[in-house]
Amino acid sequence: MSSSLQSAAANVRLAVFDVDGVLTDGKLLFGENGEALKIFNTLDGHGLKMLKQAGVKTAIITGRRSVFVEKRSSDLGVDFLYQGREDKFVALNELLQEEGQGITLEEVAYIGDDLPDLPAIRQVGFGCTVPNGHYYVREHSSAVTLNRGGEGAAREFCDFILAAKGKLDDMLASYLK
Repeated sequence: MSSSLQSAAANVRLAVFDVDGVLTDGKLLFGENGEALKIFNTLDGHGLKMLKQAGVKTAIITGRRSVFVEKRSSDLGVDFLYQGREDKFVALNELLQEEGQGITLEEVAYIGDDLPDLPAIRQVGFGCTVPNGHYYVREHSSAVTLNRGGEGAAREFCDFILAAKGKLDDMLASYLK
């Protein structure tokens, strides 16, 4: 990726993730009681944990409400969870105003896949999407991951941020001990 994207990623203090189509493959499976079941990728989850270890705050902003997202967020130690938020840019601004600890939009990385994510993707310092995202979102994002949503895209996003911050190699090397 370009040096300007690396510079933007190096300045990230908050990484924001959409759920459906990013942390999952976007498919919905409904249980007996009508609840939407979700399948998460463990590689993505470990990427979020690594970001936290590197001092980057994490957030999930999603248009749906789900106990499964709440559980996954809790398991990963996600700092901020906003569910049932169709206007994700408004939710992001609320997060920054209420809990952002002085973080600016330029210090935010956001990964999403569909039109409700686009205003946030366009306004943050490092806006990213996935190859299976909506074509208009791909056209107007700063970066597109190689991996599809739910198949390691979020981990790729996390690794890029960590590499830009000069922390990825040492973190990976720690697993060789």
